[in-house]
Amino acid sequence: MLINERHNQIICELRANPDITVKELAEKLCFSEPTIRRDFTELHRRGIITKRYGGAVLNEGAADREIPFVLRENEKGQAKSQIGMLASRYITDGMVIMLDGSTSAYHLVPYLSKYKDIIVITSGAKTALALAELHIPVFSTGGRMRTNSFSYIGREAEDTVRRYNADIVFFSCHGLSSDGMMSDPSIDEANLRRVMLEKSKKRYLLCDSSKFDKVYFYDMGNVSELDGVISDQPLPEGVAAQLKSAPGKP
Repeated sequence: MLINERHNQIICELRANPDITVKELAEKLCFSEPTIRRDFTELHRRGIITKRYGGAVLNEGAADREIPFVLRENEKGQAKSQIGMLASRYITDGMVIMLDGSTSAYHLVPYLSKYKDIIVITSGAKTALALAELHIPVFSTGGRMRTNSFSYIGREAEDTVRRYNADIVFFSCHGLSSDGMMSDPSIDEANLRRVMLEKSKKRYLLCDSSKFDKVYFYDMGNVSELDGVISDQPLPEGVAAQLKSAPGKP
């Protein structure tokens, strides 16, 4: 097993059980205790965890940057699939659609095959591959790839998005505060999403309920700038109020 894979397993175990000990982790993951301690030391150095006697705790927000796409795509999978189904109802034949590199957007892909003459532009490498497997015309933004999310970011990706005009964009974020502010730990991902919003006529946030009332490092704007928020649960009152107060909304 690669070191990064072991680190990701440790992070996942700490998320599921913050009280798990070095000994218990070693037994569960089939590694020696000295190996787990060395991993703790490295994760502590990177600011992902804080070591404590016999174990460790995750630092708030830091681990979210480290969990790879292959693990995140299974988190809240049923909720994200439901969100993808609901989002697909806003699509019609012939649309040009933008999707960011989030797992939420990835879960929308299976519901796109029933539409005719659509074109999809995406910053997600796995999303692009899934679309191609369904024989849906797809354009990838290219750019620098974030290896934990398989999403493209940076100036090259932003410049590519600026060349296109989309009918609709579906994107996600890591946190949605009670007053409707969207936030994310990655400045690069947030900047690319802002360009996608600028180049799309309709804008929809895909946000499962686990992200409610959470705030991360970088603000992405308020939901009042959007056409809607699609979730697996009713929106908090403050978020719903911001949507209703948006210009042009009833």
